[in-house]
Amino acid sequence: MKRWRRKPDVHQVTDAEPSLSTDIRRREISYLIKMGIRTICLILAVVVPVPWPYRLLFIAAAVFLPYIAVIGANERGNGPPPPTFQSPEANQTEIPLHRREIGS
Repeated sequence: MKRWRRKPDVHQVTDAEPSLSTDIRRREISYLIKMGIRTICLILAVVVPVPWPYRLLFIAAAVFLPYIAVIGANERGNGPPPPTFQSPEANQTEIPLHRREIGS
C-alpha cells in the first residue's frame, strides 16, 4: 500500500519580493516624475497664454498631482499587508510586531 504524501511547497526566486531599497527607489522615482509633471503644469498655467479652460486644467493638475504623488509614494509593494492581529496562542517569547526595530 502506497502512502500519498503531500508534496512540499517549492519556492522559487521569482516569488521573492523586491528588496526594501529597490522598493523605496521605485517609489522615489515615481514621486519625482509626478512632481515634475506638476511643476510643468504650474509653469504652463502661469506662463503660456492659453484659453481659460486649458489654464484651469493645468491648475487642477497642479493642485491634485501632489496628493496622487504622495499616495503613490506611500504605497508599498504588491505583497500582502503585514498582520495586525496576533492570536492568543502565538508564541509569547517572540517580539511583538509593534516593537520590532532595526538593530534590536
